[in-house]
Amino acid sequence: MSGRLMPCSPAEISSLFLFEKLSPDQLGRLCGEGRVEKFEPGPVYTEGDPATCFYVMLEGSVVMYRRVGGDDIEVSRTSQRGVYAGAMQAYLGDRVPQVYQNSMRVTEPTRFFVLPAESFSAVMREWFPMAAHLLEGLFFGSKNTQRAVGQRERLLALGSLSAGLTHELNNPAAAAVRATATLRERVAKMRHKLAVIASGGYEPAALTRLIEIQERTAELVAKAPTLSPLEASDREDALADWLDDHDIAEGWRIAPTFVQAGLDVDWLEQVADAVDEDILPGAIGWLNYTVETELLMDEIDDSTNRISHLVDAAKQYSQLDRAPYRVVDVHELLDSTLLMLGGKIGRRIQVVKDYDRTLPKIPAYPAELNQVWTNLVDNAVFAVDSAGGEGTLTVRTAREGDRLLVEFRDTGAGIPPDIRGRIFDPFFTTKPVGEGTGLGLDISWRIVVNKHHGGLHVESVPGDTRFQVLLPLTAPDPGADGDGDGDGDQAPETPEEPV
Repeated sequence: MSGRLMPCSPAEISSLFLFEKLSPDQLGRLCGEGRVEKFEPGPVYTEGDPATCFYVMLEGSVVMYRRVGGDDIEVSRTSQRGVYAGAMQAYLGDRVPQVYQNSMRVTEPTRFFVLPAESFSAVMREWFPMAAHLLEGLFFGSKNTQRAVGQRERLLALGSLSAGLTHELNNPAAAAVRATATLRERVAKMRHKLAVIASGGYEPAALTRLIEIQERTAELVAKAPTLSPLEASDREDALADWLDDHDIAEGWRIAPTFVQAGLDVDWLEQVADAVDEDILPGAIGWLNYTVETELLMDEIDDSTNRISHLVDAAKQYSQLDRAPYRVVDVHELLDSTLLMLGGKIGRRIQVVKDYDRTLPKIPAYPAELNQVWTNLVDNAVFAVDSAGGEGTLTVRTAREGDRLLVEFRDTGAGIPPDIRGRIFDPFFTTKPVGEGTGLGLDISWRIVVNKHHGGLHVESVPGDTRFQVLLPLTAPDPGADGDGDGDGDQAPETPEEPV
């Protein structure tokens, strides 16, 4: 948008703090190459357009804002004379995309001194060569530092996840190893018991009945009910008494195994009716080994299934062998992240899943959303730990208009009001030295806002902190990742404000 041209006075622009140290010749050159424009209320320039001018406010009032999803978010409002904005990085040339990083509008008739980007770049390099070099070093050094620390942040998260996954995998793996060793021992004893029974001169009909009982026993184990501790104790006592009455050795040891398998006194009576009294102890012992082997195989099956589930969750979390941009169910991503972070969350923090399963799948970069979930869960765990170590983490999903909400709510101490406005700043952290890089929320903001065209907000009071991620239900341009190259690797600039 163009304003109304007005005379440029070297005396007037010399009164601006930005130009007060310039010589008369330099002020004359600025007025010769620049211009004074008066803008009526409305837009001056728009985010993403080519950055062609550098603006310094002479009088009036400006508002800076950014487009977040479908909303215009105000980032700064000022009436301070001399504030500047626009093509502030023109001196870097084509090494960075020269576009406006935000939008600017005026709320009342406002005059600007306007300098073309080419002239701003030239005077910076001619008049302030050392300052230009220092600014270049600061800009690119900050970018490199941010990238390096961002990589470190990802490595720290990966290390934490790897440790948690190793811990989670170790439990079922160790259980499977123990069960396998015990199973080998029980099968050997079963073979020995069968040899004893077979050598006893029993009638084929009796052996047939034993085999039938063994088959029915295996079926009962597969359908074993879940008993309360009191019910299990009563049934153990009854079984132990029955075994003692029938002169079965070590009935107290056998009874708990039978109860776990869902067997009761009626079943034992059926066994006693099916076999002769002299072979009953051997039959009970053989069937005990049958029950134990079935239970051990169930334990091995459960352990290997857990391992398989964990591996699937790890693949889901890392998005290996999957397209970087695709339609996903956010609940699958949330579940895989919570499972991967189970070791870090621990047992003192209760996790509540308040999911709206009717929500549709959305187009997204799932691997990067998992990184957002990881950062927000990690912060929630730290907040709860800092407040005593016990609390609740609630993960809620819902629909809000044309966007999908994912909310992480914790019962930690909360975020003090004096730092709430800084938590998304790069390198800002409240964690002790060595425990945080200060880039977790900055990276999350960039992924959600710049890459997914969504929103990331926080509400916090002591005992109730909520980070809310809002994601579009429909697909934006997959190449619009916020930095103009479509690859999602280069982080966009920090939102520009008038200085």
